[in-house]
Amino acid sequence: MLLVYVDDVLCISHDPTATMKGIQGTFKLKGDKIEVPTHYLGAQISQKTIGGISCWTMSSEQYIKAAIANVESNLDKSGQRLPSRCLTPMTSNYRPETDVSGELKLTGIRYFQELIGILRWAVELGRIDIATEVSLLSSHLALPREGHLQQVYHIFGYLKARPKRTLAFDPFHPNIDESRFVKCDWHDFYRGAAEPIPGDAPEPRGNLVSTHCFVDADHAGNLITRRSQSGILLFVNRAPILWYSKKQNTVETSTFGSKFVAMRIAVELIESLRYKLRMFGIPIDGPTNVYCDNEAVTKNSIFPESTLKKKHNSIAYHRTREAVAAGTIRVTKEDGKTNLADVLTKLLPQATKDFLCDRFMY
Repeated sequence: MLLVYVDDVLCISHDPTATMKGIQGTFKLKGDKIEVPTHYLGAQISQKTIGGISCWTMSSEQYIKAAIANVESNLDKSGQRLPSRCLTPMTSNYRPETDVSGELKLTGIRYFQELIGILRWAVELGRIDIATEVSLLSSHLALPREGHLQQVYHIFGYLKARPKRTLAFDPFHPNIDESRFVKCDWHDFYRGAAEPIPGDAPEPRGNLVSTHCFVDADHAGNLITRRSQSGILLFVNRAPILWYSKKQNTVETSTFGSKFVAMRIAVELIESLRYKLRMFGIPIDGPTNVYCDNEAVTKNSIFPESTLKKKHNSIAYHRTREAVAAGTIRVTKEDGKTNLADVLTKLLPQATKDFLCDRFMY
């Protein structure tokens, strides 16, 4: 399997050297050398042993340090410094949507947008712990205020204090308690429901992989528009590979509604991932395990006899239930204190954020 981005090429194989030498025979490689990768698209990648398990890891430490150095250099020109003692990415009790500080001038707007772009790439490289804060500030790219820029500096201050968050792509399957999942007969409710399997997918090879998803929503979290923030964290085996934090497009009148919207989005992301894995020729072990901390949403997803009384939520309701009936996903209740998607929905205190992030980051 080859991953190509412009002039960067990664080869994933049981014998990558043979493939790369074949490429080298036709194309000129930089430095005319083939070696185990150490960097890719700004991320440091390496093979490490963590908790007795050998796995590949991805870190944005060097990217973060270079970005911080650039920001500090720019601040020095005006006699400013990054804030210190930044225990969380944003100042406590700060809400971007209620900021009424002065509007930035054109140069300030452009600099704010540039810094947000840097931070968004840091999130792509694995800094999931700042994803919610960056998402909230990204809503103000068109008309940022002075307070928004100061919070961006606060995020950089936080990153300066904690530059070493690393993702480990653990290849082993998590231990799943099968008793947590209820199996029901959906035939009379969604007759013929089946997961669409691409007919042109290559023959599956290699070890089976399992997929797992944590989903959550911060109901009416935006204090101005009262839109909710969806948070989704997807794993392949025990490796986090997709994280999503975004304001919902509709205003939901209940926690039930906002979390069902998040479930619908999660289903779409799961289906996309499963399609992609199959087109890579990777065999998938069973349905995706979905963990949701709302009991009403969980019950309405897993029990065929459940009825929906609110038409407004019917699309998300049926989208989720049909995915369960098709065997694409299976849903179970997760305790709110251990729902990993919580870090992608709201601004958390330091202890809570660290507790959750430490379960899938190092």
